[in-house]
Amino acid sequence: MADTTDIVIIGAGVAGLAAGCYAQMNGYHSRIIEAQAGPGGSCWADWQQGYCLEGGLHYIFGNGPGQPFHSTWEELGVVPQIPFLHEDYLAQLYGPNGEVLTVHSDTEILAEHMKSLAPQDGKLIDQFCKGVRNFKDFDLSILQQKPKSMMTAADWARIGRQVLPFVNSLGKWGSLSLQDLGTKFKNPFLQRAVPHMFSWPEVPVMVGMSLLAYLDNGNAGFPQGGSLAFVKAIEQRYLALGGEIYYSTPVEQILLEGDQAVGVRLIDQREYRAKRVISACDGRQTLFHLLQGDYLHHRLEKIYKSDLPMYSQFQVCLGVNRDLSAEPHWTTYLLEEPLTIAGAPQGEIGLKHYNIDPSLAPPGKSVLMALMTTPYRHWQAAYGEGHPPADELPEVETVLDWLNQRYPGLRNDIEVMQVRTPLSHERTTGNWQGSSCGWLLTKDTLPMMVQGIPKRLPGLKNFAMIGHWTEPGGSVPIAAMSGRNLVYELCHEDSKAFTLI
Repeated sequence: MADTTDIVIIGAGVAGLAAGCYAQMNGYHSRIIEAQAGPGGSCWADWQQGYCLEGGLHYIFGNGPGQPFHSTWEELGVVPQIPFLHEDYLAQLYGPNGEVLTVHSDTEILAEHMKSLAPQDGKLIDQFCKGVRNFKDFDLSILQQKPKSMMTAADWARIGRQVLPFVNSLGKWGSLSLQDLGTKFKNPFLQRAVPHMFSWPEVPVMVGMSLLAYLDNGNAGFPQGGSLAFVKAIEQRYLALGGEIYYSTPVEQILLEGDQAVGVRLIDQREYRAKRVISACDGRQTLFHLLQGDYLHHRLEKIYKSDLPMYSQFQVCLGVNRDLSAEPHWTTYLLEEPLTIAGAPQGEIGLKHYNIDPSLAPPGKSVLMALMTTPYRHWQAAYGEGHPPADELPEVETVLDWLNQRYPGLRNDIEVMQVRTPLSHERTTGNWQGSSCGWLLTKDTLPMMVQGIPKRLPGLKNFAMIGHWTEPGGSVPIAAMSGRNLVYELCHEDSKAFTLI
């Protein structure tokens, strides 16, 4: 049995690493226990034969100096150590008849481009682009700057004053999903393309607008070196602050004495005692397995028994002996003939080229990833709790056949391949139903983001949960802020000044 430390943290994803960093900055001695062999959690990548098979990051908010979330990445050792790479457009969408929608971050260019595709929708296009411009000055981090449990009337008044100029935009575009917006277009191509501008049709339009606004502000970029370089920077910051990390050590149980959490027991029966326990791993695993369903908050019980939407993907990531550097970095193809994936028709397929970062592939070679949004329940119905090896999955053959039509002869150029399904993502990361961001942020779950999800459990002392299962919609900066805010709360409980040194 190890000696007792101040804090033990379950999970070395972004939330757990951030909590560890801020704990160390504030004089707490912490240990992070991680089931996998390295850091990152859902923020993952795999190096094979000189290829970085990236699957965990698209864009990260906060890399623009003076912009929201930037100070967080400075505190966690990401900037300026990790350069961020930027594009002047988000993605391109291809219709079955050769139409192309380029989602420019510059609203003047975007408006002109969309009107060239659909002059009959000019008024709606202008309204949309005006909405994006409005959000260029909106600070998405407002509600993350202090734990909600510690918000005073003065804090809420301050937030109200900051939000007031955006009330009309938030009301109009926060209650409308991209799917809803698509139905308002007269042009058939835009009717189908607009819902997929930001990856999932259920997302509130304001979220997509904020992404475009941040792209145009230079505050959303891809970290050079990908997910691994990004999380390694935070890991090194934590270790430099004196923290300890134990990898490949799955936790079996949270140790309790009376009504207090006092540490963790690993599956090999080793124990790590602590004055406080923070779970930064899967929410369901924490509540129903590590704590065996005890101390369950009534709101959490209702949430986990509900049918709230989640976001899971099927990804086929390839390292190919072909130069694809001239290809668009992110495309979505609206298919004329659907593909059959896990027994269900799939009408869209995304394709990401990581040519924005040449360091992710050997010279003259390329990394690309085909991805589809696909429900966990389809995979469970098709394969039960698991599935055959990747090279035996018919879905992989389906995707490779499609890619070979798009890039003739590509099959012969494949040197490495990494496949992830909702089932394998659940096994690898522990994330319930293979969700990559906890609860999906929709116009219906948006109020949960404001209200927050309980991070403490009734009757259980010295325990808290953090991470994307406590913050609907997830996202990397929100996960980091979740860890930061909990340590802020602990400092308040211990009558300590919260510091950043």
